[in-house]
Amino acid sequence: MHLILTGATGLVGSAVLDAMLRNSEITRISILTRRPVAMVQQAKDPRVHVITHTDFGAYGPDVLGQLQGANGVIWALGVSQTKVGKKEYNTITKTYALAAAEAFSQLRPPPAIESSTSPFRFIFVSGLSATHSPGMFTPLQGRIKGETEVLLSRLVTDKFHIEAPRPGAVDAKGHAAIAPFVPDPGVLARYGRAVALPLMSPFAGLYSPTEEIGRCLVGMVMGRFDARMDREQGQSGEVFLVEGGLRVVTNSAMRRWIAEEGGV
Repeated sequence: MHLILTGATGLVGSAVLDAMLRNSEITRISILTRRPVAMVQQAKDPRVHVITHTDFGAYGPDVLGQLQGANGVIWALGVSQTKVGKKEYNTITKTYALAAAEAFSQLRPPPAIESSTSPFRFIFVSGLSATHSPGMFTPLQGRIKGETEVLLSRLVTDKFHIEAPRPGAVDAKGHAAIAPFVPDPGVLARYGRAVALPLMSPFAGLYSPTEEIGRCLVGMVMGRFDARMDREQGQSGEVFLVEGGLRVVTNSAMRRWIAEEGGV
C-alpha cells in the first residue's frame, strides 16, 4: 500500500508517521515537505520517499508523477491560528487542502485496484472546533476548517472519498517515539497545555493522545474503519455526512474505535 503524508514535521504528522513506520502493510510512504524530516533521517526506512515541495498550492507533473498509484493521503499540514495572520491561515488550511484534493483526484490508481471499487482516500485532519454554522464567537480555526470541509465535500466521487476527522486537544505526553521530533509550540502554548490538558484528559471527546490519533488516522486511510463509519453514520452524531459526500468523524468516535480495536 502506497500512502502520502503532509505535515510530517508537525505534532499530528509526527504521530501519523510513527504509526505508518510501524505498519508492515504499508509498502511506500511519500512525504511532501518543505524541509527535511528528522524522524525519517533517523529511521532510515527504505519505504519512505521524501519529496521536497515548496508550493502546496500547485502540483506539477514532476510531483504528481511520484505520487501515481497511491492509495490515499493523510493531510496533516497545518499551523496554529496564533502563529500566522488570518489570510495566511486561510491559505494554509483551506487553499492548500483544496488544491491538493483537486490534484490528487486525478492520480492514477494502483494497477491492482484500477478496475475495482476501492477509492482513493483523502483524510483531511480538521479540528474539534470546526463548524458549518459559525457564530460571533467561533474561533478562526473553527470557521476556516468548517468552510474547508464543506468545499472539500464537493470533490467527493465514488473513486475519491474524503473524511474529516476532528481531533481534540492533541497531547504527545508518553509518546516516546515522537518526543525528539515534536516542534516547540512556544512558552505561552506550553503553559496553556500544562493547565488545560490535565483538565481535558478525563473527557475522551476533548482530548487526543498522539499515539491513538496516529493509529486511527492510518486506519482510516487504509479503509479499516469504513464498515464502522457506514454503520454509525447518522446514528449518534459522532459520524455524519456533509452535503456532497464528505464524512466528519468526531474525536469521540476515533478514540472509541481505537479502544475497541486494541490497536491498528
